[in-house]
Amino acid sequence: MKNFFEGIAWLFEEILFLPYSILRELEQTSWTLANSVNWLFLIVGFSALIYWVLQLNLFDKNGEEDKDPSAHSFL
Repeated sequence: MKNFFEGIAWLFEEILFLPYSILRELEQTSWTLANSVNWLFLIVGFSALIYWVLQLNLFDKNGEEDKDPSAHSFL
C-alpha cells in the first residue's frame, strides 16, 4: 500500500506539477511571464464583471427587473 501512495506522490510531484515548476524557474528571469496565469485570470474575471454589470443595466433600462420586495421567496 505504501508503494501505491508513493506512486501517487510521484505522479503529482514529477508530472502534474511540472508546469508550476517551469513557472517557478521562469520567475528568476521574468516576473511578468511567470505570473501570466494570474494575469489571464484577472482579465477573464474583469471581462465577466464588466459584461455582468452591462447586462444588469440593460435589464434595468428595459424595466424587466422585478423590484417588488416579495419577488424572491427568501425575502
